[in-house]
Amino acid sequence: MTVQLYARDVGSGMPLVLLHAFPLSSAMWLEQRQGLAGRFRIITPDLRGFGGSLLGTGEPSIDAMADDVARMFRAQGVRRAVVGGLSMGGYVAMALCRRHPDLVLGLVLAATRASADTDAVRANRLRQAEALDGGGVQVLIDEVLPGLVGPTTMRQRALVYGRVRGLVQATPARAAAWAQRAMAARPDSFATLRELRVPTLVMVGDEDALATEADARAMADAAPDSELLVIPRAGHLCAVEQPDLFNQAVAEFTAALARTAKESPDGAGRPRG
Repeated sequence: MTVQLYARDVGSGMPLVLLHAFPLSSAMWLEQRQGLAGRFRIITPDLRGFGGSLLGTGEPSIDAMADDVARMFRAQGVRRAVVGGLSMGGYVAMALCRRHPDLVLGLVLAATRASADTDAVRANRLRQAEALDGGGVQVLIDEVLPGLVGPTTMRQRALVYGRVRGLVQATPARAAAWAQRAMAARPDSFATLRELRVPTLVMVGDEDALATEADARAMADAAPDSELLVIPRAGHLCAVEQPDLFNQAVAEFTAALARTAKESPDGAGRPRG
């Protein structure tokens, strides 16, 4: 069964597709839609099972999630776009580069990693998936939520933490279980990064305990045309915790690619009126 993704689509110009973290939805990109839609066309899909997108009946697979995104490109009339992914969204973005490289004009990888899970991490994901099969998301509140934001946000940004907690609580348990199994089965993506033919921006929060600066540096080292940005006073959800710094970096990266695309004959996709 193919899944049609629900996507928010605002602004006009160079398409920028942003793929959300686990266990959230495209609602996490609110500040990016507000801050970047004046310059670019911002498309933020709900990955399968999350937000407004159906889960479907397919086997758990990051590749299937990437294929969903590729179908969404066609549905939205986008030929090529800058693609950004945070955490789980980064896994999907790398799978998109592997399976549909012609769609990707530039790549933004935030708070993610190219390595496959260790045995311990994989076992933990599968244990959480079993708990989620029981029908509740309490395991996400107890075990996942505390790692999503950094200590600075916990101390100084109660509203941000509250918003993240609300998004986690709204997550459908079946979708979260499916996604955990999909992430547990995902392959190493370093070969994909080494074969990239497009520029890459790698970002990580300096307080991120889930995807570390070492993970970010390893991805930047693998991608041939890459830059690395460490965002201060941010944990795992750096785009939510420090939206101004995140948006500035993404805007500069995307604007440079938009200039290049304008000069090249094949362009990037239809502008939106």
